Parts: sequence; C-alpha cells; structure tokens
Amino acid sequence: MGRMGEGTVLVLGGRSEIGLEVAERLAPGRTVLLAARRSTELAAEAERVTAAGATAVHPIEFDADDIASHQPLLEKAAAEHGPIGTAVLAFGVLGDQPRAEREAAHAVAVVHTDFVAQVSVLTTLANLMRAQGAGELVVFSSIAGARVRRANYVYGSAKAGLDGFASGLADALHGTGVRLLLVRPGFVIGRMTEGMRPAPFSSTPDQVAAAVVRALRKGRGRVWVPWVLRPMIAVMRQLPQAVWRRMPR
Repeated sequence: MGRMGEGTVLVLGGRSEIGLEVAERLAPGRTVLLAARRSTELAAEAERVTAAGATAVHPIEFDADDIASHQPLLEKAAAEHGPIGTAVLAFGVLGDQPRAEREAAHAVAVVHTDFVAQVSVLTTLANLMRAQGAGELVVFSSIAGARVRRANYVYGSAKAGLDGFASGLADALHGTGVRLLLVRPGFVIGRMTEGMRPAPFSSTPDQVAAAVVRALRKGRGRVWVPWVLRPMIAVMRQLPQAVWRRMPR
C-alpha cells in the first residue's frame, strides 16, 4: 500500500450521503468498512457499496461521541481488515442554533461531535498511518467555518476549529507518506439540510464526492466545492462586521 486506490477504505459515518458517494467511487477492488451507530442496520448501504465493486463490505459499530472507544476500534479495524488506505471522516451534526444559544449542553454537544471527536479520530488515524508509511485522510470542513456567521456560529465555530486542526495536521504529516485532503464545501443539499433554503452556489452529495475523488487522484491537499467559493471567501472576509453579523445562514 502506498498509492491512491490501495488499502481498505474506512468511512466513519456509514450512513452519510457524502460518505457513501465517496465510498462507491473508491470501492472497486477494495474492502470497505462502513462505521456507524446501529451498524446492524447498514444492509442497504452495504449493498450499494458492494454493487459499486467492493471486494467486501463490513459494517462496524462506531459512536463518534465515545472518545475512549476510538483507538481500540480503529486499531482492531486495521488488524482485522488490513491497513487503512483511505479514511473518510463523514460524521457530524448541524445542531439547532437557537437551542444551542439557550442550552449550553446542546452547544457543547455540537462542538464535541463536529470538532472534539474529529480531533480524536484524526490523531489516532494519523498515528496508525504514520506507522504504515502511507494513507489518505479525508476531512470535511465547511464554508461555515471560513468566517463564522452569527446565524450558525456554534456549528461554524466547530468547523473553524476543525479546519485549523486539519491544516496543521496536514503540515505535520508532510513527508511521512500520509496525506490529508481538506474539503471545504458550501451548502450541501441533502438530509442534513432538509427544510432549509439552499444558499447560492449549493452542491449535492454526488458533486462533493466527485470533487473529493478527483482531488485524491491529483494529490491535492485542499478543495473547495464548488471552486467559485474560494474567491468568494476572500471577499467575505473583507466585509465590515456590522454587515457580516446580519448575514443569513
């Protein structure tokens, strides 16, 4: 194992629409692990990935919020199913912003899942892959973290923290044979955002997954989805705070 397209594919968040789309694209000729809570109920997801050409698909029990379980779970997965070639961190919650402003426990829960749990998983996976001398990590940041909006500052701040952590980790991994791809999508139309009005330059899980796999094949370290968001962010960062605090989600 050492090049893109080798080793076991691990999707943390085995029900995630984006995670499954990425898994289907990476599946041909590879073992795929779908990790999620209630892993015994992943039959439909496993069938999709099998149909896409995986040599084997194994559901594994994973609770992102159970930090203590991460290291033994990931070490066991690698021991039982072979070195993890590509790990896709596709778990997360949007949370309820008004509730998070009223209830500190909910605010902490969102940040725990979207930042703290990701730090735990990434650190463990980075150490496993360093020992292998190869591997790919796929991390999903968000436009919400590029400049945090008042309208969704709890989720946005978690994504801002994750973006910073992943950027630093990518630099720390330079020269080790392990690569980190940091994905920065805009509004993604899917289950997570159901009922919300799509923002300009929205994308679908299919479009995000296609961009992820293209970026992996090209050896890229960062990708905006869609690409037009990158210059837009430069403009957004220059807006006066009085204007920015009135920006919608």
